[in-house]
Amino acid sequence: MHYFKSRTSLRDALIFHPRQFKFMIIVLKPNSTDEQIQHILEKIEEMGFAHDLSKGEKRTVIGVIGEEDLLREAPLRAIPGVEDVHAVLKPYKMASREYQEEDSIIDLGYGVKVGGGHLMMIAGPCAIEGKEILSEIAHAIKASGANVLRGGAFKPRTSPYSFQGMGEEGLKILQDVGHELQMPVVTEVMDPRQVELIDQYTDIFQIGARNMQNFNLLKEVGSTNRPVLLKRGMSATVVDLLMSAEYIMANGNKQVILCERGIRSFDSSTRNLLDLAVVPNVKGLTHLPIIVDPSHATGRPDLIPSMSLASIAAGADGVHIEVHCNPELAKSDGPQALLPHQFDEVMKKMRSMAELMGKTIGDPVATA
Repeated sequence: MHYFKSRTSLRDALIFHPRQFKFMIIVLKPNSTDEQIQHILEKIEEMGFAHDLSKGEKRTVIGVIGEEDLLREAPLRAIPGVEDVHAVLKPYKMASREYQEEDSIIDLGYGVKVGGGHLMMIAGPCAIEGKEILSEIAHAIKASGANVLRGGAFKPRTSPYSFQGMGEEGLKILQDVGHELQMPVVTEVMDPRQVELIDQYTDIFQIGARNMQNFNLLKEVGSTNRPVLLKRGMSATVVDLLMSAEYIMANGNKQVILCERGIRSFDSSTRNLLDLAVVPNVKGLTHLPIIVDPSHATGRPDLIPSMSLASIAAGADGVHIEVHCNPELAKSDGPQALLPHQFDEVMKKMRSMAELMGKTIGDPVATA
């Protein structure tokens, strides 16, 4: 259960006035009743502070934001039902392990979850090119065990002359195929003006690497109830990534999934440098799930299988792989796509690795 009191003041205080405002965590006593929690929230409001309630399996906490001097002097520990009060020192507040110790588990729809031992296995073409070919790819990847279908309707291409996607027609195709196979679908949103349209067709918003710090876009998807797949920027630090996640969360949407897709380096033998150390690194800092995209990271089909297995071994909560039935004719990123039979082989090995790591690849709801 999550809800905000005065969402705008919480967001603005955290992001625009970090030096004047402070974020505190109130840890409630075990077995606190709903009446006790409500009383604590009312007292916080009477003091003039904004709050955010988070109920986990192990503990219930309340995030409190207010002017630093006033918050320091507030008698928060004196409120009945409060066990402890402490400040969050990290610049990212709600994304931190200080705020939530246990891993977040995000429901993606159709029985698919990510986080807390549930693996999100995304596969599909870079771009939606038509219903027949998307359906062919989707049937193949589902048979292999993928549980989320991806496809781009709006494509952010380096060249303005490259294929830019099918737009709303592509979104309709993606939704139809996902519904047919009972698989949640994910597609990239590039502009705040696209959010309302894409929200009608997708189950998961994807924020691409180029838009990781498009703060207007982050705030817009943060105002929705859709899970957000947030890709690491090409030159972004770990803190940069977590602060972008904080933008989404500070606007009310806690369903953020991080994605490592490679960062820039001087080596031209791969498309990007795949930073697998970021997986355990991030997991020590945040409760949010993190997946890996070896397709965009390496740009080389011959490296995708080994990097996929290494991602699961590193503790990733899923893998994102591009698959196409005829990569040489693909309108976008064909050279880095696996063929369906290659993806099937990778999935078999990843299942074994997942079992070794004590995780499960939840299959999508079976079709009739």
